[in-house]
Formats: sequence, structure tokens, C-alpha cells
Amino acid sequence: MRSSDHGSPNQAVPNTEARFLRDLFASEAIGGGIALVAALVAVLWANVDLHGYQHLQHLRLGPLSLEHWAADGGLTLFFFIAGLELKREFVQGSLRDPRAAAIPVAAACCGVAVPALLFILLNLGTANLRGWAIPAPTDIAFALAVLAILGRRAPSALRVFLLTLAVVDDVIVIAIIAFAYSSSLRLGWLLGAAALIGLYAALFSVGRTPALLLVPIAVGAWWCTLHSGIHATVAGVVLALLTPVSERLEHALAPWSAGLVVPIFALTSAGVAIGGHDTFDNRVFWGVLVGLVIGKPLGIALGALATAAVMGRRWTDSGAGLRDLVGLGLIAGIGFTVAILVSDLAYSDERLAEAKTAVLAASAVAAAIGVLVLGLRRETDPATADPTDAAG
Repeated sequence: MRSSDHGSPNQAVPNTEARFLRDLFASEAIGGGIALVAALVAVLWANVDLHGYQHLQHLRLGPLSLEHWAADGGLTLFFFIAGLELKREFVQGSLRDPRAAAIPVAAACCGVAVPALLFILLNLGTANLRGWAIPAPTDIAFALAVLAILGRRAPSALRVFLLTLAVVDDVIVIAIIAFAYSSSLRLGWLLGAAALIGLYAALFSVGRTPALLLVPIAVGAWWCTLHSGIHATVAGVVLALLTPVSERLEHALAPWSAGLVVPIFALTSAGVAIGGHDTFDNRVFWGVLVGLVIGKPLGIALGALATAAVMGRRWTDSGAGLRDLVGLGLIAGIGFTVAILVSDLAYSDERLAEAKTAVLAASAVAAAIGVLVLGLRRETDPATADPTDAAG
């Protein structure tokens, strides 16, 4: 694990990148806190007045309900930003060096695979297997919010590693959504989306293009994707990967995503009526809980340690210990936003409530244990701290 300049975790990060990462972490952390409040409001509302809560979800705003605007529209912006972050990491950041990128990428891949495998093992022989990807995602905003609570006990090297891992994780899950949770394809709409995405890419290739032209094309590509049978959020990642690296654009969009989009999604999707079903006898519940709380840290640790060994390195060479890796894996077990999205795609019956209850419970348990594990480490020595913590 290395900081973004590919040297030692304690080596200075360029000041502009340090400021960018600090602002990004702050935005995600604040957004995570707002989204947590929104999720708590949703749960309380659903248990006090379920009819009223469902009325909010189904409130029509033009062609879509509020719930669908949040999931299909708002989360497209969320994944657009994730795609921008991934591209920036590949072009300028920690993924530019293949050797530095190998460990967080392997950790992300195993952190998706192991929870999914555990869910499948716990649900073999049932009709629940469609939910296999629910425990796969990591919620960037909530995970970084938890690390922010830890302050200097979680050095920036860990945060950069988690950010890289979570972005790769999100892109993998978006690919899963595209292939495993898409409905029957509608060729006309799909060709329309492809044409507009091609035009979007072509305009960047000819030079500077005004946003007034690019935004309607991007919205049109999203609208066509929405009707094509592929989940609309896929368009967000594809468009982001075609967009030139721009920290200014990320700065402009990240607060809207973290502070508005994710909280609205939490408010309209996290509400679940607790009680009235046998939660603790339900294998969907346990598959998600075990996947996020045990599968995530196990997969991330196995991926990181195995890759480091193959490369002839030791994990401790990064300046972080095994406790840090386990704690980071637990924090990555906060699935929340994307896990709830996959739950909505996987189920439409009583299993949906089981899955969402498990996502909320598992995210809380993983966060609590992760804070406990990382909270036991000593504060970062100011003399050796990554300057992202102090850049101003």
C-alpha cells in the first residue's frame, strides 16, 4: 500500500494532490454523516407510518417516482464520480504504477468475491441466490466518514488505500449489475445510448467543448440507457471513463453527490419495517450479514497479503500492520448505498426487507468493530504522517 506518489506511505504527497484528497475525504465524510441521518429517519418513518413512507417513495415527479429518480438518476451521478476517481487514479494516482495498483485491485476483487461466495454457500438449495451480489459492495462515503471519525489514528495512507479499493469495488459491482441484474435488452434504446456516448467521446477528442453541449448529450445517454434494459447507473461509469481527468469537475460534483444524492437515496430506500418476519431464521439475512462482516475483511486481507507475497513484498513494508488491514477490511464491510441498490434489483417480495435489514445491521456491526480495531492503534506520529492530514 502506497500513497499516491508511489513511494513510501510516509513520503510527501504533492501539495495540490494532498489538498484534493483532503477535500475529497472531508466531502465524503460529511455526506456520509448526512446520509446516516437520512437512513435513520427512513427506518423510523417506515416503522411509525409505513403507508406515509411508501407514499413518499412512490411520489411521481414527472416520468419517474422519487424512489426511481434517486436510484436510477441520483446514483448515476454517484457512479459518475466513482468513475472519475478511478480514471484519475489510473492516470495520475495510485493505480498509475501497476506494482502499486496490484495490491488494492486484488484486495477489491477478493473483497467482492468472498462475500458473494459466502452468501451462495449459506443459501444453496433455496430460491434466494439472486441476491448473491448484495454483500459485495463497499460504500465509499460511509467508509471514509468512519475513518474521519478516527482522525489521526487512521493515517492518510489507509484512507487512500480504502478510496482506491472502494472505487475499484464499485466499478466491479456496476459490471455485475450490468450483466446479472439487467432486464431484457431493448436494441433501439441501446443503440441510441451507444450513439450518444460515442458523440460524447468524439467531442472531447476534437478539443475544448462547452458543458452546455456535453450535459444534454450525457443526459440523453442516461435516458436511453434507462430504457435499454441495462441499469442506468452503468451510463455514469462509462461517461466518466470517457471524460478527461479533471479535479475541478470532481470538486464541483462531489458535494452534490455526497451531500444530496446519497442522502436522498438513503431516505427513499433505507426504510424497512422491522418485525413481522422471522429475520433471524432467514438465510438471506445471514448471507448478507456474514458476507459483509466476515467475508469483506477476509477477502480483502487474503487478496492483499497473497498479492504482496507474490510480488515478493510484505504487507508491513507499507508501514501498516495486519491490524490495520483487518480494520480496513471491516470498514469496507459498510455496504449501505450500493448494497441497498442491489437488494432492490435482486428481490421484490418479503426477502427485500430481509436483505435491507441485513445491510443496515451488517454495516453498523462492521463499522463498530472496525472503529474498535483501528481505534486501538496509536495516533500517527506527526513527524512521519502523510501530509494529506495536515495540508492546507
